[in-house]
Amino acid sequence: MANAADKAQAPQQAPGSPRAPRGGESARTRQPPRLSVRNGYSLFVGTLKVVLPALAVAMVLLVIVWPQFAPDESSFRVGISDLSPDQADNLSMLNARFRGRDEQNRPFSIVADQATQAKSGADLIKLQQPKADITLQDGAWLALTADDGQYWRETQKLHLSGNVSLFHDRGFEMHTSAADIDLKANRAQSDRPVQGQGPTGNLEAEGFRLEDGGKRIFFTGKSKLTVYENGLEGQP
Repeated sequence: MANAADKAQAPQQAPGSPRAPRGGESARTRQPPRLSVRNGYSLFVGTLKVVLPALAVAMVLLVIVWPQFAPDESSFRVGISDLSPDQADNLSMLNARFRGRDEQNRPFSIVADQATQAKSGADLIKLQQPKADITLQDGAWLALTADDGQYWRETQKLHLSGNVSLFHDRGFEMHTSAADIDLKANRAQSDRPVQGQGPTGNLEAEGFRLEDGGKRIFFTGKSKLTVYENGLEGQP
């Protein structure tokens, strides 16, 4: 019996209880793992790779969108739908829009399939397939289309060439090969042969002048007017 008592086993550690430190190791010397300098630098670089491109995109969007929130109707503006990457050297723009106001604060706008500026800050802009909308003095509108055009921003003058057409909201239209439009003064003219038609008949002339904000149109040179039957009924 004495031998059995001498060989009594030491009490076993309960499951789940903390294990005693080995070899005299104290809890004070055990510390959690720390993030190395290399890992911290990699995390910093990875964050920059995401943040910097996002900031660049945000700045580009701000430059494009900001003028739309703070418009200045009295000044000349250009809207760009798309930029042609292969023609960036000569500042070529696709689906360009130009807007402004004349001397009487009436709005006008010009759109073009493509607009090309020779260099940054140049006054002259060349247009392909231009279309212009002009508000006339009495509130009527005049629409113009052509194959090509040249627009001078400072003087607000527009030269159209190739299949030039003018449409007035009163129902008449004119067609010629070239025309000059003074958007600031609300005038248009051409010294090229012109053909026109309207509710009262057809006409042919060697040129035309649109004056007084569209209230009067003069046909120059040899002119021929064909009036429809009953076309002048009800006319003042």
